[in-house]
Formats: sequence, C-alpha cells, structure tokens
Amino acid sequence: MLRIGLTGGIASGKSTASARFAELGALVVDHDELARRAVEPGSAALADIAREFGDAVIVDGALDRRALAAIVFEDDDARRRLNAIVHPYVFAMGAAADKRAHADGERVVVHDIPLLVEAAGDDGFDMVVTVEAGQRLRVRRLMEGRGMTHAEALARIRSQASDEERRAAADVVLDGTGTVEELRRQVDELWRMAVPPA
Repeated sequence: MLRIGLTGGIASGKSTASARFAELGALVVDHDELARRAVEPGSAALADIAREFGDAVIVDGALDRRALAAIVFEDDDARRRLNAIVHPYVFAMGAAADKRAHADGERVVVHDIPLLVEAAGDDGFDMVVTVEAGQRLRVRRLMEGRGMTHAEALARIRSQASDEERRAAADVVLDGTGTVEELRRQVDELWRMAVPPA
C-alpha cells in the first residue's frame, strides 16, 4: 500500500489535488474532516478545548469555530495549545483509517493534511507532496472565494508553515498557481510515475 502525505498552504490548490487523487482511485483520508469529527459534541477533545479556552467557545454544546478562530489565529501560543489537544485524536483516527485501508486491499492512500509540516512530520509516508502558490494569489483566493478580509487571509496564511518549510519536507512540489485543469494534469503525471499498474 502506497501512503502519500499531501499538504499545501490554505488556498494553494491542495483540495483540487486531493480530489483528483480520489478520482484516480486513491483512498483520501481528509484530516480536516477527522479534526471536525474529533471535536463533535460530547467528544473528549471538545471537553478538553472547553477547559483550555473557556465556555465562550462552546455554543449549545458544540464548538463555536468562529470564536475559537478569533483566539487561535491571533495568538501563536493559543494555536499550539489547541493543536496539542486535537492532533493526537486526529493522528489516532488517521492510523485507524490506514489499518482499515490495508485490510480492504487499498493500493494508494492519500492523507490530506493541511498542517503536515507543522504537526505530523513525514509520519512514515512513502511520499510527501506539497502544492504551492504565492501569497498574493492565495490572499486573493481567500478574499474572493471565502469572503475573508485581507487581514484575515494574511493571518491564516501566516499561521501556517512557509512554502520553503513545506518544500524542504516534500518529495514532490506541485504548482498551484495555474488553472484547475493544469493542477489536475500534474497529479495525473505524478500518478503515472508513482503508482504501479494494477
């Protein structure tokens, strides 16, 4: 089973690459989705977050993501404390997904991990792939696509590893500055080179 760690800064094009891997036949394990599941109402992680950050980040028993984001994207220490709570749960869920994939005979598993460099290291992946796009383009995408202000977009980008840090950890760098189709073609080429025929 080929295990690929896929990363990239926010609005770099990583989601496009992830979707294309899935279309080609990979099992994609979305660590953002795992993180959402980890903090569902009643979860141990949510209780830990409430203890650490107070009841102001909990509304009707659920995590108030906007309130928590306002804290952690302005405070590096707060963000580290949040990651220290959530990441162990996410890693355990990712490992369980690998075990199921192996038992099911999956050939390729792609772990889509936005914070791979910041949190997971290479985690024994056979290959680490990062998607890159310049800061100015990513800010524009966040403002146009997600309705963020310029300051909010910059704060999100600066809270993550730099392109240089991701590049140093990666075996393959994909260019996310072009069109969706151009990025999909890069994934196709990587698939042809890395994945043996069935």
